[in-house]
Formats: sequence, structure tokens, C-alpha cells
Amino acid sequence: MKELKVICTGGRFAVVEMADGGVYHTKEAYELLVNGESRGKLDRVITPIYDLLPDQEYQVCVKLGEELAGETSFHTKKETVTLNVRQFGAAGDGVKDDTLAIQSAIMACPCGGRVLIPAGVYSFVCLFLKDGISLELAEGAELSAATDRSRFPYYPGMIARSDGEGEYNLGTWEGDPQIMFCGLITGVGVKHVQIYGRGTVNGNASHENWWYNCKQMVTAWRPRTIFLNHCEHVDLVGITVKNSPSWTIHPYFSNHLRFLGLEVLNPKDSRNTDGLDPESCRDVELAGIHFSVGDDCIAIKSGKIYMGKTYKTPCEDVVIRQCSMNDGHGSVVIGSEIGAGVKNLTIRDCIFKNTDRGLRIKTRRGRGEDCVVDQVTFENIRMDGVLTPFVVNCFYFCDADGKTDYVQNKEPLPVDERTPQVKELTFKDIHAVNAHYAAVCAYGLPEKPIGKLSFENVSVSYAPEMEPAVPAMMCGLEPMAKAGIYVRNVDTLELKNVRISGCSGKEIDAENVREIIRK
Repeated sequence: MKELKVICTGGRFAVVEMADGGVYHTKEAYELLVNGESRGKLDRVITPIYDLLPDQEYQVCVKLGEELAGETSFHTKKETVTLNVRQFGAAGDGVKDDTLAIQSAIMACPCGGRVLIPAGVYSFVCLFLKDGISLELAEGAELSAATDRSRFPYYPGMIARSDGEGEYNLGTWEGDPQIMFCGLITGVGVKHVQIYGRGTVNGNASHENWWYNCKQMVTAWRPRTIFLNHCEHVDLVGITVKNSPSWTIHPYFSNHLRFLGLEVLNPKDSRNTDGLDPESCRDVELAGIHFSVGDDCIAIKSGKIYMGKTYKTPCEDVVIRQCSMNDGHGSVVIGSEIGAGVKNLTIRDCIFKNTDRGLRIKTRRGRGEDCVVDQVTFENIRMDGVLTPFVVNCFYFCDADGKTDYVQNKEPLPVDERTPQVKELTFKDIHAVNAHYAAVCAYGLPEKPIGKLSFENVSVSYAPEMEPAVPAMMCGLEPMAKAGIYVRNVDTLELKNVRISGCSGKEIDAENVREIIRK
């Protein structure tokens, strides 16, 4: 039998993982049975199960035809009470503003209780979470957000503490403490919260409202759809989140988080609609998520210069697995706001399709000496139609000074407190087809080269037709098409069973590489 295990439980749901060797989708389509009752087809590795009762024992099995393929058991959590938002005055008709009714139910819910949002369309502005509750978006339920900025509250970026013990940071924008509209769903300092269900959170963003003139702050910076600031032990399971005003799900200085079986959907031409951006977070799991967005699917961050240097809180101990990334700029991105660094990051068992870059690191001079990227592993990834599968760019031209001589100079500059570092990256069991510009584009700083790039069991082949283009956002790089491994300023390049098919020039174009190891 295959391994079937439970990876998360609540009072009314559980999440199972069917490990049959499939990536995102299982290799076979199984029948799912709960306490002997059929629950339909199971064809994803990570699958939420709903409509359970609290404090109950359940037996789960999967069958392939008449053959038992896997089984397990679990016990749901206890639940103190269910509060249906309709009992608090919510209409769910898509017309009435249901914000206060839903918020009243949340505030009245005791620890261990459930706030139920049944089928219907609930117009709202912002909702705020509290400790110890579960929020269920039932099948057919949609939280439909307002887009009138005048109705939104906003958070200041930084407030001086009355006790003189430093600062209190609420608002943030692209790595800096800035005034921002509150998230459509916001948690500040909350613990032990679960948001789950088959329902949808719709930000209703478009080019006529939030995405219009998106680089200009109007009153405050655009809201996230879900914003978690200094939260702990939060689970998001199964829900669909779409049409986000900016970054879709943004955990910020938060720990012990799980994001399981979600759908994150934004149009390909939407602006800054990253899918899920953990920033200065620890112990984060992203599993079984389907992304189709207008910017990076996942971007790992740790603040820009001030936040990184002041709080020195890296993003660490993050696992991304069994996810499907579609469209957008990058599938999994590190940076560019990584002033406190990123370490112990694992991305495995994922599918990347039609993104501009696959595995992408963005940094630059000025991010600071705490901006260290280390212990990063990418393993068992399948790519199709990714324009440049691997990019490590230490000259990323973001911010107002991004194209200055200090940032873009390709000659060695003095190493000081402004100098970032990329240490060791491992790429293993990765296969990409229909690439365009280059298989690998890695450009380190001459004064602080990339430490080690290790590629093992990696293959890249190219699409038949494409126009040359620049594979990384930096100055001075020439357009490429079907380029092989283009590497500059690296201490060690290790290649073991690496195959580049259809390269237009040299398979390895390396300068200032101290050691190339081929096995």
C-alpha cells in the first residue's frame, strides 16, 4: 500500500497526503472513503476533507478499483460553539455591507469556537482575526471585498512606543515600514487560528481600481488580501483567494504557519499580485497550493535595508512542496527585499509552468551584510515553458538607486556593511522543457562571489522558436536565446549529470569561476 497520512486537523476538517510518487497530482485517481462512505475522487497529493464533526474519530482510506491503496485515522479537534454569521445580521446577498455582522461574530466567538460563513455573497471591507478561533468559508460562500479606498482603515508604518522600548510596526510596503491599507483579512498578534473551507475571498481588484496607477500611493499603499503581522500557529486550508489588490497572502514576522491546499488566482496582467510572500517568518509550510498570478507565485523576503538591519530577522525554516505554479514572473523567488537574509529553505516536489523564471534569487549591493542567502535546496522540480529556469542575480536594479554605478558596477568594490552574500545553493533532480533564454544565468558580485552552485541530475531543453531577451533584470547583460549555463563570479560550480539540449552557443560560459567540478 501507499503511504496515506494526516498532516493537519481542525474541528470540522482534516488534510490528508497521499504519497504515491506523484507531484501535485497523484499518479492515479483514487476513491476517497471516510468511515466507509465515499467522498468522491482523490487526485491531488494534498487533499482537504470537509463536513466532519468535532471531537470524533475518523477512518480514512483510498481505493484503486476494489484494491485498498492506503489508510489512516485521525481525531478531530474539540469545538466550543458555532456562530453562524447570518445569526448576527449578515445578509449574504452581495448588496448589504456585511462587515459589522461578520466582525461581531468573530469578536463574540470564544476560544475553540467556529465562525461559519454559509453559502452566499458577503460584501465587506476589512475583517480582523482574534485568538483561538476557526473561520469556515463554506462551499458557495464568497467574501466579496469593497474597492472604495475611502471606506478602508489603514495602519501607520511605525509608531514610537510609550514605554521607550523602541517601535511598534504595523504597516509595511515592499520591505519598508510604510502606511498601508489594512488587509481584507488581517491578523495582528493573533495565535491558534484556522481559516478553511471550500469558499472564496475575492478582492475584486481590477485595472479600474487597485491596479490603476499602482506605483503611486493614494492615501496609503494597497492592501493585501490576507495580512498576518506577528502571528503564530495559523493554518489556511483549502480556500480560494483571488483578484488581490497587491500581494495576496502576506505573513509578516510570523511563526509556525501552514498553508495547505489553497487556490491563489490573479490575472496574468495584474500588478504586484504575488501569491504568497513570507517575510521574516520562521517555520512555514506551503503544500498543495495552486498558483496562477500576475507577479511572483512565491517570494521569500526579510525586509529591505532598515527592517533587515534593525530587526535582523531572517526568513528561515521554510518548506515549499507539492505546489503548482503557473504564469507570473517567478515560480519561487528569494528577494529582493531580503535585508536580514534567508536560510534553511527547501523547495521540492513542485510543478512550474509558463513563468518567466523558475528558481530566482534577486539581491544587490546596499541590501547589507545581514543579507545572506544560505542552505537553500531545490529538489524534484518539473518545469515547462519557463523562460529561464535558474536565475541568481546580484545586480537586481530595483529602487530609485538601482541603476546607479554603485549598484551596477561590474568591477570589484570594497566589501563593507552594505555588501550582501549568496553562499550555497543546491539544485537536484530538476527537469525543464521549452526554456527560452538561458538554462542558468548566475551573476555574483566580483567582491563577494556566489559561494557554491551545485547542480545534480538536471536537464534543460529549449522551445523551438523564440526571440532573444535579457534573462535577468540587471544592466549590461546582453539578450540571449538558447544560452546554456551562463555564470559570472562564482567560487565553485559543481555539475553532476547535467544535460543541456539544443544550446545555441557554449554549453558553459563561465567567467571568474574559481573551480568547476564535473562528475
